[in-house]
Amino acid sequence: MLRTLSIRDFVIVDSIELEFSAGFTVFTGETGAGKSILIDALTLALGGRGDASVVREGAAKADITADFAVSAQARAWLDEHEFTSDDGGALLRRVIDNAGRSKAYINGIAATAAQLRELGDLLVDIHGQHAHQSLLKTEAQRELLDNQAGAHTKEVAAAYKAWRALAKQLEEFEKNQANVLLERERLEWQVGELDKLAPKPGEWTEIGNEHSRLSHAASLLEGAQEALAVISEADEQPIVSQLASLNTKLAKLVSVDAELQPVVDLIESARIQLQESAYALNTYLDRVELDPGRLREVDARMEALHSAARKFRVDADDLPAEHARLAAQLNQLADATDIEGLRKQEAKLKDDYLVVAQKLSATRAVAARALSDAVTKAMQDLNMTGGRFEVALNPCEPSAKGLEQVEFLVAGHAGVAPRPLAKVASGGELARISLAISVITSNATTVPTLIFDEVDSGIGGGVAEVVGRLLKRLGQERQVLCVTHLPQVASQGNSHFQVAKSTLANGKTASRIEVLDPKARVEEVARMLGGLEITATTRKHARELLAS
Repeated sequence: MLRTLSIRDFVIVDSIELEFSAGFTVFTGETGAGKSILIDALTLALGGRGDASVVREGAAKADITADFAVSAQARAWLDEHEFTSDDGGALLRRVIDNAGRSKAYINGIAATAAQLRELGDLLVDIHGQHAHQSLLKTEAQRELLDNQAGAHTKEVAAAYKAWRALAKQLEEFEKNQANVLLERERLEWQVGELDKLAPKPGEWTEIGNEHSRLSHAASLLEGAQEALAVISEADEQPIVSQLASLNTKLAKLVSVDAELQPVVDLIESARIQLQESAYALNTYLDRVELDPGRLREVDARMEALHSAARKFRVDADDLPAEHARLAAQLNQLADATDIEGLRKQEAKLKDDYLVVAQKLSATRAVAARALSDAVTKAMQDLNMTGGRFEVALNPCEPSAKGLEQVEFLVAGHAGVAPRPLAKVASGGELARISLAISVITSNATTVPTLIFDEVDSGIGGGVAEVVGRLLKRLGQERQVLCVTHLPQVASQGNSHFQVAKSTLANGKTASRIEVLDPKARVEEVARMLGGLEITATTRKHARELLAS
């Protein structure tokens, strides 16, 4: 439920703070006073599109904040997206500066406009004043019925897409079978070549290192042996022996002069290091050996890999990946050239589509009957006695939308066959039917706040009174906000806001709004009844409406 709405520097609004309650709330005022601006501002806070034109002239930015008490579903969304607040509500804020830049917040945390819209769909359902015009479009009629039915059309769309993609593949194969076979032969040859070579990931680097080691084996052996001889195996006093002898002599002199001890320690450390080097060289010499046969094998392997890399126009390192890619293409093409297998797979996908599409058709049929009956019943109360509304499900070619087209039909009075809504409904009839559909479909939704923005246009007299009662009855179950120009509707409200224009000290026009007390409410309803001149008669009529 909407608890508060704060609007600053929005179009002709300088600053407005509104508090709302449950039940049926009406907004009235003269034409151009800014009644619908309130709805536009709330729409912006709910993630609607906005640009620099919404910023009041001379202001730096427009700032709209809406505070909601939330349902369990909305609270779960806030928890999931980590926007939960301490009080368990939802504070939606939208700021647009005079350069058109937009910022959005949920409970003080930066959000995207898309997240505002997603959360807004769980909080508010807005029926605009031009809703009846969209009812003339087939797509809008289908969406309305599917929403009413709670139908899941994504599953049907996905099944249709999978079926048609394979059907197209089958069709292309049948047209280009010869070309596909040639491509398959080419791939078979390429994959066969790489199967024989069997390149392994990282092999090029490993074999390069081995080749370098084998090709320089003689030099490596010679150098290692020479170093080992000098260090520890020379016939005439190797370095290690010389250091040992020198250390022995100096150690005797330490007793004469202790300052020689650090020198003795350093020489001993050097001797130990050289001895470790000798051990390491011995180990290395045991591992490295001349192997001309292995060198020839490595040479041949490197040449084979290099030649294949040139042939397939890739780096030698990339041969394993190229092998996998070509093999995958061959497998895919092998499946595609299996025409019988492809036909069976296409038939299965078609059957899968028909299962979910027929399930959708059954769901639509139930919802169509219920909506037809409910709107027909409402038409009797809206001065269309004997009229009938019907939701027709016309079979069509399979599509992502299902197996039928949805069409709204109407008969304005008894004894007439229903015809398409766009062809037979007058403006007033269309407005009444639209309102009936809006109220009926709103009853089916779980959204806690419903907004009707002048959806009662084209209605008057006793019908308007019925409309007011419909909305008031709806307000017993949900929070209902309604912008109206009809006194019969306004008089049914539990709360009444009046919107008016005023001139500020700087000469600019601004929209203001105030809650009407019982006395002021009589005056406003009287104005709506009688225009600028309010008489005792219109006031009496206003009191009667408010008391009814």
